[in-house]
Amino acid sequence: MKRLEVKQLDISYGKKQIVFDVDFSLEESQIGCLLGPSGCGKTTALRAIAGFEKPTKGEIVLNGQKLNGSKTFVEPEKRHIGMVFQDIALFPHLSVVDNLQFGIRSWPRPQRDKRSGELLELVSMSQFEKTFPHELSGGQQQRIALARAIAPKPSLLLMDEPFSSLDVELREQLAREVRLILKQEKMSAILVTHDQDEAFAMGDYICVMHQGRVQQTDTAYNLYHNPANRFVGEFIGEGALLPGVIADTDTITTDLGEITGHLMESFKHGDTVDVLIRPENVIVAGANDNQAVITARYFRGSGYLYTLKTSGGAELLCLIPGSGGLQIDQSIGVRLQIDLPVVFKRPSPGTF
Repeated sequence: MKRLEVKQLDISYGKKQIVFDVDFSLEESQIGCLLGPSGCGKTTALRAIAGFEKPTKGEIVLNGQKLNGSKTFVEPEKRHIGMVFQDIALFPHLSVVDNLQFGIRSWPRPQRDKRSGELLELVSMSQFEKTFPHELSGGQQQRIALARAIAPKPSLLLMDEPFSSLDVELREQLAREVRLILKQEKMSAILVTHDQDEAFAMGDYICVMHQGRVQQTDTAYNLYHNPANRFVGEFIGEGALLPGVIADTDTITTDLGEITGHLMESFKHGDTVDVLIRPENVIVAGANDNQAVITARYFRGSGYLYTLKTSGGAELLCLIPGSGGLQIDQSIGVRLQIDLPVVFKRPSPGTF
């Protein structure tokens, strides 16, 4: 059953259009993510789902009920949608349990106490029942904000950059924890974030946006391995684009030799292309004809990430486990190991 359907959504502020023809859906108990750089329209789309913005075109349908459209607009407070914001917004004068019960204060007291007790246990915060928000860490405050939002059992939970004020390690950890909590509650949710690690940790499906448009909606695996276009390929994960020329239906000639494999698109002989090269595609091969120079290196815990420059001037990334015996300005032999090439036609000069 479709929990949420967003159909051909346009949103404008005055004469400036912000969101263009956004289209996606969410199944029951599924977690989706709107992922993209700042200013791409993801928060605007989320606010339209919540009812804080009125679309200029398109429909939003929740549980079969149209929330907007021709002569239709359901007010935010009547949509039965929960929200978790970036600034958390816990009430400082209320204890943890009173904050949590705020949205269900009309419930009979026994039901309120039962629900708040269940949720405090679910977010591992039972011992903080009488604590006030200022006495909690940022991660603890965010858990309480989440519990407060899901206490009334909304049809849909919307989360707008909820972990952005936390440090990087805690953000990803909390994203995984929140995913487990939402799955236990069997709650459908949408996360808005610019951080792909958060999106990968939480989302069943991820909708990548750029300049107000959906670029690709897919699993994290497919976004990384099968990007639909150049933007998704460069935005998701780490990698570089290696110039090449189509030599045959399954062969590309590059500075580092020939790349062979089934090409997803139809290219003509002689077409100039860019091949997406991930760090794991670059293998150090000792002395050979394919030389590259190390221009930078970065420690990554289990090894080093190196930036390499080929003889033709292309830059690649290479991840090598171990203690990092390679030095900047060192020349090394490399080869490419690619099973399924991801190839984009090179834009004409002056195009974007």
